[in-house]
Amino acid sequence: MSTRLDLSNISLMDALDLAALIELEAVKRYTEFAETLGSRGGDDAGSVFQSMVVNENKHCDEIAERRLALFGDKPPKVTIDDIFDVEAPASGDVRWNMSTLKAYQLALYSEQKAFAFYDEALDHVDQPEVKALFEELREEEAEHVRMLVNIIAKLPPSAETELEDEDYDPNRPARDSFEA
Repeated sequence: MSTRLDLSNISLMDALDLAALIELEAVKRYTEFAETLGSRGGDDAGSVFQSMVVNENKHCDEIAERRLALFGDKPPKVTIDDIFDVEAPASGDVRWNMSTLKAYQLALYSEQKAFAFYDEALDHVDQPEVKALFEELREEEAEHVRMLVNIIAKLPPSAETELEDEDYDPNRPARDSFEA
């Protein structure tokens, strides 16, 4: 499991804070990917990651509203150090020439990881309110998985094409050093 927390006695507030951090970590990673890749318009890998930022931000906002309504501005006890890559894609999984299909597959894998986290966490949760929250979050992740599977199924064959380096010339010899 990708958390250091003992889930057998986690409070509802801590569970909400944990969920918020999981979503925030995903937002940050997707933002990093979107900014690194940029977008050439249309439905390229950078655009895929930017759309995931929007989706994950919505989830963050929903969790934050719920937490505020239940617990006000009580400071959290859970920190980002308590989790690691629960939903966020791994930093090294993005390449500059990534195809749209690969970007969606990475997003799908990330949503599957989040589903697996909540599914496994349910085995360790004793609090009924936390169990209900984790069941709800697991179902939301399952919904995201279904959404991405449907998107991937509708992608055109061109979505598999990775970008090419326009400056690369296979006929040009490589040079070990440059002479002045």
